[in-house]
Amino acid sequence: MPTAFVYAAARTPFGRYGGALAEVRPDDLAALALSGVLAAAPGLDPVRLGDVVWGNANGAGEDNRNVGRMAVLLAGLPTSVPATTVNRLCGSSLDAAMVASRTIESGDADVVVAGGVESMTRAPWVLPKPSRAFPAGHLEAVSTTLGWRLVNERMPAEWTVALGEANEMLAERFAISRERQDEFAARSHRLAAAAWDAGFYDDLVVPVPGVDLDRDEGIRPGSTADRLAGLRPSFRADGTITAANASPLNDGASAVLLGSESAALGLAPLARIAGRGVHALDPQDFGFAPVEAADKALRRAGIGWPDVGAVELNEAFAVQALACVDAWAAEGLRDPAIVNTKGGAIALGHPLGASGTRILGTLAHRLVESGERWGVAAICIGVGQALAVVLENAR
Repeated sequence: MPTAFVYAAARTPFGRYGGALAEVRPDDLAALALSGVLAAAPGLDPVRLGDVVWGNANGAGEDNRNVGRMAVLLAGLPTSVPATTVNRLCGSSLDAAMVASRTIESGDADVVVAGGVESMTRAPWVLPKPSRAFPAGHLEAVSTTLGWRLVNERMPAEWTVALGEANEMLAERFAISRERQDEFAARSHRLAAAAWDAGFYDDLVVPVPGVDLDRDEGIRPGSTADRLAGLRPSFRADGTITAANASPLNDGASAVLLGSESAALGLAPLARIAGRGVHALDPQDFGFAPVEAADKALRRAGIGWPDVGAVELNEAFAVQALACVDAWAAEGLRDPAIVNTKGGAIALGHPLGASGTRILGTLAHRLVESGERWGVAAICIGVGQALAVVLENAR
């Protein structure tokens, strides 16, 4: 059976909600990430692409009707290059990479691009379509930016709580204090700024033409736990979660180039896809789902937490990241400091459909930089799911 490798990664800078990328369509962002990752393999004839698998969470606006295929066309690739779009909410692009890796391992394709995009700024409001013409009552416009919408009344109320409330429940369950969350958030900003200053992201991030945005827009280098402590809770009057210790709303796109060992792309692979894991639990507990997803991926890779030298965990909320890291530490994670050493989503941003391949590409480059053999990329997903991938350093 062929083995799937990560050969290259690229992404746009991530913009804040209503910020520098607000005027850029999501399909254009997707095309930029796609072109950016292919530029890393200039000798690759795009005709050789067996598929493009793209992730997208909302799909209600300009990213509708298979935004992966739109990215292929807008990037100027041959019309013979196929593409599909997958939706596993926040995990969509990591799911895309997992699908792509299986495609290579099955022998159905030799080279596949996986990626994802989200413009949370440009996500539209929607109206429920009436079953009959001219309803007498009022209709409410619903934002498609984030969270539940047009909820089926048969869904139990405990499953459909707001994402923030679900994580306040997680903070209570594991006794994770506001102080720990604020320190974790401040660390995310410090490490993200330091990584940019050191040039780590220079070769990973492609510019957006016509936009003055050199770095991820949400990074606040001077963040400290003391400064964040002054912010009001966002979901409960006496709560622990604030706008600063949760990921923001963002716009952006990311991509990875995957291929077999014999793909002949003109560049050495970065990392091997060594294990995959998917897990589901009660919807309100979604933030804790990465624990078992990562454990499954590790078992399939034939290793354990003491072997892991780098972790990229998407920081949807500081509290859920801390809950996961605490659980992994109890299972043998050698040092919590190996998690998100280049900053995480609290600082870099979390454009839903783009975050999965962002963490996967970052992890592959971290392994090459550090020389560590094994790494884990994991992400929680709304409505009670999570995904994880284990990478083995190919260098």
